Amino acid sequence: MARVLVVGAGLTGGACAALLRGATRERLCVWDKARGAGGRMSTSRSARDAACTADLGAQYVSRRAESRGSFYEELLSHGILEPLSARIEGLVEKEGSCDYVAPQGISSVVKYYLRQSGADVFYERHVTHISLRDGKWEVSSKMGSPELFDVVILTMPVPQILQLQGDIINTLFIGCIWFDWDGPPLVPLNLVLKTLLALRIQRRWCCSWW
Repeated sequence: MARVLVVGAGLTGGACAALLRGATRERLCVWDKARGAGGRMSTSRSARDAACTADLGAQYVSRRAESRGSFYEELLSHGILEPLSARIEGLVEKEGSCDYVAPQGISSVVKYYLRQSGADVFYERHVTHISLRDGKWEVSSKMGSPELFDVVILTMPVPQILQLQGDIINTLFIGCIWFDWDGPPLVPLNLVLKTLLALRIQRRWCCSWW
């Protein structure tokens, strides 16, 4: 059974892993350098009171008229999202749009997809090197021993991808996908997001799905 590694436990990584579960039978792993899931949709919790939370990054989700409803309906039906009832000063409502909040914190959206994926999720795995070893990708992190994978999907921001060392720096960038002449698949998913997931994240005060 092939091993697939998704690097990044943010929305893109979580949704990607969940979609892969339904499309493949490969063994999935998700690595993230942080201590928990969320990425740019993380939630901070008080050490004294777990009920005291603050969303870091996206604080609410906006659904536009042309958005794909299945994502929202699934999250609403599981209580991950609920309609935003409070008034937001300065918010310009667009016709047909609807806003939602995550009562358990915005990171609960990411955690939901990670649970659905059934992947083995590991935190504090800061990937530093990706190199070819006998037709597989050897992935090294700051902590732990290197591991081999058949497919590696990168979902972290491009500046972080460019900091990686190893054979990845010898790959060719063509269009939106990294190709290696003889190596196994290595895909920076955040660059082909529209093609693979039809999702969009806006780095302001909200995030939107198509």
